[in-house]
Amino acid sequence: MNRTSEVGTVFALGGVNEIGKNMYVLQYDGDIIVIDCGSKFPDESLLGIDLIVPDISYLLEHSSQVKALIVTHGHEDHIGGIPYFLKELNVPVYASALTIGLIETKLKEHGLLRNATLNVIHADSVVRFGDIRTSFFRTNHSIPDCLGIVFETPQGTVVHTGDFKFDLSPENRQYPDLHRMAAIGEKGVFLLLSESTNAERPGFTPSERLVGAHLEEAISHADGKVFVSTFASNVNRLQQVVRAAAVSGRKLVLLGRSMVNVVNVAQELNYLDIPEGMLIDAEAAAKLPSEQVAVLCTGSQGEAMAALARLANGNYRQMSVDPGDTVIIAAGAIPGNERNVSRIVDNLFQLGAKVIYGSGTSTGMHVSGHGSQEELKLMLSLMKPRYFVPIHGEYRMLYQHRLLAESVGVDPSHIFIVGNGDAVEFAGGKAVLGDRLPAGDAFVDGLGVGDIGTVVLRDRKQLSADGILIVVVTMSKRDGSILSGPDVISRGFVFVKDNEELIRSIQELALGTLADLKEAKVRQWSALKRALKDEIAKYLFAQLKKRPMILPILIDV
Repeated sequence: MNRTSEVGTVFALGGVNEIGKNMYVLQYDGDIIVIDCGSKFPDESLLGIDLIVPDISYLLEHSSQVKALIVTHGHEDHIGGIPYFLKELNVPVYASALTIGLIETKLKEHGLLRNATLNVIHADSVVRFGDIRTSFFRTNHSIPDCLGIVFETPQGTVVHTGDFKFDLSPENRQYPDLHRMAAIGEKGVFLLLSESTNAERPGFTPSERLVGAHLEEAISHADGKVFVSTFASNVNRLQQVVRAAAVSGRKLVLLGRSMVNVVNVAQELNYLDIPEGMLIDAEAAAKLPSEQVAVLCTGSQGEAMAALARLANGNYRQMSVDPGDTVIIAAGAIPGNERNVSRIVDNLFQLGAKVIYGSGTSTGMHVSGHGSQEELKLMLSLMKPRYFVPIHGEYRMLYQHRLLAESVGVDPSHIFIVGNGDAVEFAGGKAVLGDRLPAGDAFVDGLGVGDIGTVVLRDRKQLSADGILIVVVTMSKRDGSILSGPDVISRGFVFVKDNEELIRSIQELALGTLADLKEAKVRQWSALKRALKDEIAKYLFAQLKKRPMILPILIDV
C-alpha cells in the first residue's frame, strides 16, 4: 500500500466482524497508534488452543512506526492480548487508572511489568503522537473508567467510541460526558468508529442500578448459602453484591483467580468499597451458619475450569453447593456459551440448589453494558460523522448499525462495513476502501503464540474424531525383508481386543503392500510409508467409513 503524509488509514486486526479480540489501528504520516489488544476464548473446534489474540504481523513489519497502545477499558476482549503484544512490541501503554491496574496484574503474571511503560490517562488528558493530537471523552459501560478516543489529524478527526451505553444514573456515578461528545461533533468528525453489539435491540439499555434492588431482594430471602457468579471485571456489579450481602448480614467469600485479582485492584484504587472484616476465606466460611455466607465467584459463561463449573460438578475442595442454597448467575451468556451455561444450571439443580439465571427482565439480575438502538443513534447524532464504520459485532449487527446510521442522516455511500484487515483511507475530504492488510487470529497454545496453524489443527480434529492407528514394521537394511511385525497399535480408533479380525486384516494388507513394493524394487522409505498409509486408509474407509490418522513406522535393522 502506498502512503504519503497526505493519507490517513484506519483498519482492524481483530474485532470488527466478531465479538472479542479487539484491536484497531490508526496510521498517519508514518505514525501508528494501536487501540485495544484483546483476546477471546476458543470454541470447541480449536482443540488444545488456550486463547486467541490478534495477528500482529503487520505491526511487526512496521515496528519502528508503532508509537503507542491506547486502551479504552479493562475488559478481557480489550486487554487480554496485551502481554503477548508487549513481548513483541514494547511500546508505551495509555489507559485509565483501573484499566492500568488490571493490565499490571496481567503483566506481573507474565513477568513483563518491570519493562513496561504504563501511562494513566483520564477524560481530560491530551497526548500527541507526531501530527496526531489525541484526546478522550468519558463513556459508561459495565466496568468503570471507560474512555472514547478522539484523534485529530491534518486530514480530519477520527473518533473511536470504545464500548458504551448511555446510563444516566450509573451505579458508580461516572456519567457519560454528553456535552463533550456534542462539542466534538460540533467541531466536526470525519470518521466515526462505533460499537455495534446491541444494534439489534430496540430502545434503551436499562440502567445498572436496576440490578441492585433485585440482588438485595434475592439474597435477603435466601435460606442457605448464596452464590453469585458474574464477570469479574464488572466492578459495579461486584459493588452491588457486596452491598446486598452486607444488608443481609453475610460474610463474603471470593472464588476464582480473576475475581480475587480484580477485587484486589479495585479495592486498592478505591473503585470498590468492602466493609472491613467482611471478606473471609472458604475455610472460615465453613465454620459459619450457611445463612451468613455469600460467595462471589467466576464462571458465569460456563468455563470448564472456573469456580462455578467446579462447584456445579461437586469438585471444589473447599466449598460446596448444598440442597437449599441459592445460586444467582448475574450475567448474560455470550453467544456460543449457552450450551455450557445450561449444563452448569442443570448440574446445580441436580445438587438441590435454587438457581436464578437468565438475562434481561426475566430475572432482573443482569443488564447489558452495551447501548441499544436508541443509544447508538444518539451517539451518531452527537458525533454527526461524515463517514462511519460500525465495529465490534457480528456481521448482522454491523449491518443493522448501518441502517441505524442511515436513519439519522448519514449518507449510505459514506458507510463502510469492513472485515478484519480492510483498510479505510482518508485524504482530501474523502474516505475510500484501501488495500487489504494482513490480519486474523494468532493461537496461544501453552507458551507458544502463533506456532499452531491450520495443519496442526486439522490433525487434532482428525485425532479427536477417529483416533490414530500406528503400524510398526521392522525391516532388514540388507535386503528389505520383514524381520518383525507389522504390529498395529490403536488409540481412540478401535479397541484391539474386541476387533482382532480387523487388526489381522490390517496386518495382512500391510504385508501384501510391502511385498508388492519389494517386488517392484521400491526401497525409498518415504514411498513405502506413503503406500502403506494410502492402502490402509482406503481399506478402513471402505470397511468402517472412518478416517483415523495413520502413522506407519519403519525400523531399519
